Amino acid sequence: MKNVLLIGIFALSLLFASFNHTGVKDYRIRKVVIDAGHGGKDQGTSGQFSLEKDIALSIALETGKIINEYLPDVEVIYTRKDDSFPTLYERADVANNNHADLFISIHCNSAPYSEKVHGTETYIMGLHMSNENFEVAKRENSVISLEQNSDEHYEGFDPKSPESYILFSLYQNAYQQNSLELAQNVEDQFKNRVGRRSRGVKSAGFLVLWKTSMPSVLIETGFLSNAKEEKDLNDKLQQTYIASGIFRAFRDYKNQLESKN
Repeated sequence: MKNVLLIGIFALSLLFASFNHTGVKDYRIRKVVIDAGHGGKDQGTSGQFSLEKDIALSIALETGKIINEYLPDVEVIYTRKDDSFPTLYERADVANNNHADLFISIHCNSAPYSEKVHGTETYIMGLHMSNENFEVAKRENSVISLEQNSDEHYEGFDPKSPESYILFSLYQNAYQQNSLELAQNVEDQFKNRVGRRSRGVKSAGFLVLWKTSMPSVLIETGFLSNAKEEKDLNDKLQQTYIASGIFRAFRDYKNQLESKN
């Protein structure tokens, strides 16, 4: 009970911190952190001929390149630019220490139970509403088994235990609405502009989102367990289309918020 109270108080403090001294929210989006999921010894999921870590990096770098070109007033910060292995908490630290306004984590999905499953999904921090969402979160969070001192950094979190997800789901509540707006923009772009099948916006307990103190989303760009989608995700032109969709979603989100000034 004490832990729940402390987390709730902290979440409220983060919400109030988003107001400046005049009591008016500052809606300027100046910094965005783009996180290419996995990397190094953590290959992520895999398909017949490719690895999640490589595809995520290509799309992340392309997304940042487009933002730099069309929104030069925005600083793009990457959690990795090569095949390195930043831990989940280090990725969040990059965003927190740079006082970023937004955190976008890019991944690929997998459905070992069916080769037919395909499409995009964008997640925000929250309780999983289905076993399928829980399985995605477990897979992405299992990387902490490769990290040293994970008990210390994640407070004894067990990625396989449903109970572990309940407490920290409160952490991102202060940013949930803004995260949801961005996530909806992403899936709308994928569906209506990029021509991909959107599986919608979902919520689940991702450690990398839990540790960030700003609006955050995790984008599953497609399923490497689906042969056609794996081929698409490895195609440079398709990667550019996906990155362009993420850029437009970010641009629209930025305009939506800054128009409220």
